[in-house]
Amino acid sequence: MPALTVSRLAELCSGELRGDPHRLISGANSLEIAQPSDLSFLANPKAAAKALASQAGCLIAPLSFNHPGPWSVISVEGPRAAFALCLAALYPQTRPSPLIHSTAIVAPSAQIAAGCFIGPYVVVGDETIIAEGCQIGAGCSIGCRVSVGAQTTLHPRVTLYDGVCIGARVIVHSGSVIGADGFGFTLAGDHYEKFPQVGAVDIGDDVEIGANCCIDRAALGVTSIADGVKLDNLIHIAHNCAIGRHVVIAAQTGLSGSVTIGDYAVIGGQAGVGEKAKIASHAIVGGKAGVLTSQHVNTGEPVWGIPARPLRQHLKGLANVGKLSELRNEVRELRRKLDALETASRGTD
Repeated sequence: MPALTVSRLAELCSGELRGDPHRLISGANSLEIAQPSDLSFLANPKAAAKALASQAGCLIAPLSFNHPGPWSVISVEGPRAAFALCLAALYPQTRPSPLIHSTAIVAPSAQIAAGCFIGPYVVVGDETIIAEGCQIGAGCSIGCRVSVGAQTTLHPRVTLYDGVCIGARVIVHSGSVIGADGFGFTLAGDHYEKFPQVGAVDIGDDVEIGANCCIDRAALGVTSIADGVKLDNLIHIAHNCAIGRHVVIAAQTGLSGSVTIGDYAVIGGQAGVGEKAKIASHAIVGGKAGVLTSQHVNTGEPVWGIPARPLRQHLKGLANVGKLSELRNEVRELRRKLDALETASRGTD
């Protein structure tokens, strides 16, 4: 790891530096365990108390943080984003030297540009094009007529089916499968017939796809994932979904067929989205929420629960559920009193 001066780190994230500009920083860590050679950050002003007890050599902090201490401080508007920039400089990724491994099987009609690394036991199908600077990890299977954009990384054991198109600077983590058939079957009498899945998958630039994700090809047309989308691990994107730019989806979420998600939407973990649902740009779907078939989620208040509804309604419902036990006891008491009144009335008669 390289050691960088705090002045260089401030330059990288366009921050305002206070303290020793020549202090060397060689690593990064959380506020609680950072050492004098480490960089750390305050995500918000509430973390100031932890920062005051930290041994970090340099802090990236909000502009409002003005506490004196033994550390150097880099003041920025967005500490988390600035910290990410500095992490990339402190922990630069190493790229393997260009190579096509001797055990790789590359079809004669495939085109592999200069500067690519093709690892052991990779299979590349006919008429596939892999652009310059790509890294294809061990055991990847790339079908026919696939297009992989420049500087894209496929980690070991990624599978790309025929006809998949992937943009530039994409990262696909191990075990992901892109372009498998969508779940399409038609009831024919007393059995199901497979509906041929003859569409494609189109993934834009700067997308990151976590481990063990499944992105299905369209039945007809295209399953599309636009530029800048970030998918966590264990996500299923069904046939004919259209995901807009810079959407973020957390782990174990499943999208049914023909779901549409607008730009910059955020989907929490373990959410389920029904067929043909539409999630608007900048909308937020909370973790474990259930968006019903053909439901529309609009921009504004986050939605939560099953079925997904505005957060305030969801919380009010949870509060009412919490009162059911109390209400049940009240009903029992009222019934007891009513029984006593009826008994007394019969005695009078």
